[in-house]
Amino acid sequence: MIRTRRFRFTLDDMTEVASPHISHPRIMVLGVQPGSPPFRIVEIDGEVVGAARAVTDVLETAAAFGITVHDLDDPDVVRWVGGDRYTWKPR
Repeated sequence: MIRTRRFRFTLDDMTEVASPHISHPRIMVLGVQPGSPPFRIVEIDGEVVGAARAVTDVLETAAAFGITVHDLDDPDVVRWVGGDRYTWKPR
């Protein structure tokens, strides 16, 4: 005999399991794309705004959109997808 359990979740149950703070940073740096040289796509506020070949390009792009970045490792400011700020070569 197989017994099954039925679970009933409410929104309150789900929010307790999930993180209470989900970061949505304005800057998103996507994974490395192959090229000569390799580059990463930069999004600001959900829109593709350019390509970066180094971390300085990310800072310059942010500044062009009026964003001052004090800490590149702060996930509330910048989200690095497919590597961190030191990842600039395809894997």
